[in-house]
Amino acid sequence: MSLKQKIYEDLKIAMKAGDTLRRETLRMLDSMIKNTEIEKMKKKEGLTDEETQAVIIRAIKQRKDSVEQYEKGGRPELADKEKKEIEILASYLPEQMGEKEIRKIVKETIAQLEVTTKAEMGNVMGSVMGKLKGKADGNVVKKIVEEELK
Repeated sequence: MSLKQKIYEDLKIAMKAGDTLRRETLRMLDSMIKNTEIEKMKKKEGLTDEETQAVIIRAIKQRKDSVEQYEKGGRPELADKEKKEIEILASYLPEQMGEKEIRKIVKETIAQLEVTTKAEMGNVMGSVMGKLKGKADGNVVKKIVEEELK
């Protein structure tokens, strides 16, 4: 079963169970997936699991930005709702790597590319993010790369 099919099946289960938050979150995600299929002209064959994960990561990033804005605006109830949506969305992604594992990969990549200055940070980021595809948050990777290149 593809990731898209699993999301759709979980949406049906949430509808039958009356789980409003999960239902609305998965409907939004389904809509984002369909829009991406149209953009990429893949309506018939659909998105691959990796492309679907990219859509989920984008949705999580949007939610994180919203949480930040709601907290700044003094709306903790809306921030909590967004955090719950992030949890639902994250359940469809592979297990996220810890900082130690990411740091190890960053160090190996820096050694392989023989990078010595912060000016070459983009090369390291590109290579590391390619290796970690969906398994690590880009902001965490960026922070670790910056620390290692000091």
